[in-house]
Amino acid sequence: MGSLCGGKMKLFPARRAGGVARPLLVIGGIIVLAVAMAWFAGVFTPKISPEATAEAAIPTVDLSQYALVPVEVREKPFFQEAMGTLRAARRTNVAARVMARIVRISVRAGDPVEAGQVIIELDREAFEAQLRQAEAALEAAKASFAQALDQYQRAQRVRETNPGAISQQEFNALESQYRAAEANRAKAEQAVAEARVRLDYTTIRAPQNGIVVDRLAEEGDIAQPGVPLLTIYDPRSLRLEVAVMENLGLHVNVGDRLRVYVDSLKREFEGIVDEKVPQAEAMTRSFLIKVKLPEDPALFEGMFGRLVIPAGVRRHLCLHSGAIERIGQLEFVKVLLDRNTGAVERRLIKTGQRGYGAWVEVLSGLSPGEAILVPKATADQMERELKEMSERAAALTRGLQASAQSVAGGSTPTPAAANPAECPNPPQTAASAPQ
Repeated sequence: MGSLCGGKMKLFPARRAGGVARPLLVIGGIIVLAVAMAWFAGVFTPKISPEATAEAAIPTVDLSQYALVPVEVREKPFFQEAMGTLRAARRTNVAARVMARIVRISVRAGDPVEAGQVIIELDREAFEAQLRQAEAALEAAKASFAQALDQYQRAQRVRETNPGAISQQEFNALESQYRAAEANRAKAEQAVAEARVRLDYTTIRAPQNGIVVDRLAEEGDIAQPGVPLLTIYDPRSLRLEVAVMENLGLHVNVGDRLRVYVDSLKREFEGIVDEKVPQAEAMTRSFLIKVKLPEDPALFEGMFGRLVIPAGVRRHLCLHSGAIERIGQLEFVKVLLDRNTGAVERRLIKTGQRGYGAWVEVLSGLSPGEAILVPKATADQMERELKEMSERAAALTRGLQASAQSVAGGSTPTPAAANPAECPNPPQTAASAPQ
């Protein structure tokens, strides 16, 4: 029993010693793990200041190998388009005035016609019979009038020689018969004239010069009054009819010269505002504008067209595409930061519409006054393009001035030629660039 107790007395101290060692081992492991994590995090590695990192990240270039293109703000007029349809101002539906059978139609769709040309003939037999009947009635009326006139004149002579031979009542009756016969003769004459007009209606003539665009009846059909048989329009009266928004329509006036682009022809025409409906459409908030187009055999009624309307002046930045470095869909330029050290920054930009030649509009990424580095070979190409565009603009201006002077003694105003300097900026060498 004593040995057993003695054995128990020896085990209790061993358990106390093991309980103290385990926490020490855990604490030691945590310390080692923390030191390892700090080591991997670079706590014991020498640090570089952010200023030194930024200075080391800025690249420098040799400015003698580049030309500088200053970023400048350009003002350029911009336009908005209004879509419409070509319609003829003089469009006529040809219809009959009398009911009759169609004997002959001498034109088809696409045929040109002249004013007064016979285009449709109707059956004349019934109307010729009516004319003969009216002429016969006129002859009878003339005979009755001649008899009544003779009796009236004899009564007048008798009363002059023997006043009591004819009573006043008999004389008044003879005078009434004479007046009635005269009225019947006039009525018969008007009936003959009407029959001749109705007979003339059987021959339908073209009301104007133009082109037949639709044939709505055929020979043998019954023509009815007011029902169209042919459609004719004058190609010289073509106009582009467009609905223009209120904010633009208020600034468009009758007589203004605007550009019209016809998509199917891929051509541009100069039109004159011929009519402006003085009322805005409540549903669409727009004005109806009608622009007269020049006569051209390629234009037809119903074609689609776009009216180009000046909408103001827009400020924008512009660069030559040779100064832009493209990587996939990303666009970069080199911006000069310090002229003395040659420090540059590679900056992401976004471009927009193309201008003249290889010049493009810059939407974001640059500010006015900054200088862009361009290789000298590209700068030489930019100078050549700018010179060529200037020469073309000068030649165009001279041609417009010459044509304006030859029309109406030079009274026609000369349109302004395109200015190639609206978008391109002439490159500068690094030596001549502003500080």
